[in-house]
Amino acid sequence: MPRAHQCSFCGGEVPPGTGIMYVKADGSTLWFCSSKCRKNALVLKRDARKLKWTKYYRKEERAKI
Repeated sequence: MPRAHQCSFCGGEVPPGTGIMYVKADGSTLWFCSSKCRKNALVLKRDARKLKWTKYYRKEERAKI
């Protein structure tokens, strides 16, 4: 039975049969829900904690309160 994964960049859910699995040279895998997340992580090398639309940003903001 396929299972859902969590997006490595934004933290959103990646339903079975969708998304992009990226395998790094060291063998670790990254799951992305969209090309927007993949490009922000790999091409632009952005930090997900600094982008307001990611779950990781919201998690950091809640921790500050």
